[in-house]
Amino acid sequence: MAELWPGGPVYEGGGAFPVTTDSVLLADFARVKPAARVFEPCCGAGLISLLLLAGEPRLEVMALELDAAAAAAARANFAANGFEAAVSCGDLRVRQALPGPNYCDLAVCNPPYFAAGSGKTAAGAARAAARSETECTFSDVCRAAAYSLKQGGRFAFVHRAERLAEVFAALAAERLEPKRLRFVQHRAESAPGLFLCEAARLAAPGLKVEPPLVLCGPEGAESAEFRRIYHLEG
Repeated sequence: MAELWPGGPVYEGGGAFPVTTDSVLLADFARVKPAARVFEPCCGAGLISLLLLAGEPRLEVMALELDAAAAAAARANFAANGFEAAVSCGDLRVRQALPGPNYCDLAVCNPPYFAAGSGKTAAGAARAAARSETECTFSDVCRAAAYSLKQGGRFAFVHRAERLAEVFAALAAERLEPKRLRFVQHRAESAPGLFLCEAARLAAPGLKVEPPLVLCGPEGAESAEFRRIYHLEG
């Protein structure tokens, strides 16, 4: 296991789930209250929940992962850092695998980005399922989040910019109302590649589009916000 930053939590991706920028950005974007209940479907080796717990150790976390080896890695990561979190190995498309209805205040997910048969093929079955919608679609993730969230509970996620219209349609189908949207781009002059979004269950319309998150400055060095998120200050 390696420290995510000096003095920070330790993490091991289990061979298939390395530290990725999109997950780190999502953990920073998600807003959690002390002692909130958090559900993370498609948790991989638990990176997002681990980062949330590092900021707020009192969270009650339930994480769900289809791949048994990744679920075991998530349990090991939480234990190594002294965090208590319930990790289940199961299929989010099966109701019995989910927390009960009205369980959580926040659902958070880095879902598969690419429709089945599109995008680059990842090596290994676990990584391929995490990258492409071969085992579950974003609509499946929305359905699981909506079932588990309290009324007004939030669903925070990251996705590819080119799928924004499809993503918003999937949210609407489950009565998840987009409330915050932030595009992520490599440089200020670049087109966004990703977006971060927070939706609320059974909420009134009203979307706040936040300033874009720019990862690099004009000379190619990391931006100040990127350095803050990665604990690179000083």
